[in-house]
Amino acid sequence: MKKHIEILKKCPLFEGIYEENLIRMLGCLGARVEHFGKKYTIFSEGAPARLIGIMLNGTAQITQVDYYGNRSLLGNVQPSEIFGEAFACASVPSLPISVIANEDADVMLIDCSHILHVCENACGFHHKLIYNLMKDLAEKTIMLHQRSEITSRRTTREKLIAYLMMMAKKTGKSSFDIPFDRQELADYLEVDRSGLSSEISKLRAEGVIESYKNSFKLL
Repeated sequence: MKKHIEILKKCPLFEGIYEENLIRMLGCLGARVEHFGKKYTIFSEGAPARLIGIMLNGTAQITQVDYYGNRSLLGNVQPSEIFGEAFACASVPSLPISVIANEDADVMLIDCSHILHVCENACGFHHKLIYNLMKDLAEKTIMLHQRSEITSRRTTREKLIAYLMMMAKKTGKSSFDIPFDRQELADYLEVDRSGLSSEISKLRAEGVIESYKNSFKLL
């Protein structure tokens, strides 16, 4: 646990919790660390929704596949970020999403019930932990609302422009990198990849954007 302490201090779940309390708290929560190889499924759709994951190193994708096999990319998980918390807190019977490692990754897993129910030791940090969890859930809800605003647009062009404008606003710059390759961006926007590539080419030709791989500039 100690070798991961620096990344855990950056995790929003542990915001405001002193380092000296962190190791003791992890023992109280029954936290464990597991290693996952590239393309390994960390959380599988249909599995019980009870664990919260914290990415310690490596990255992962959150995906969902519909009845017809169409894949939607809901987001990426970076080091220090939390995933699976909404479903675990809601006590849904099974996960509606999968989380798949992009590369070799170490993940801390915590049973959500150990967070939501104060332990018999009545640890002073526990109320802060619950507050942090609720704050994280609220921020994730806002992010999902932003994504739904993008994917609800009628055309691929409108979805793409809305996404790029959101990224420019988020970074505060007209030039920025996005966390997706072309196929991942198509899955995130819920559009066809060839149609997406065509729209990017058109916007470049019209002088609306410049782009190279995952780098974009709004002109």
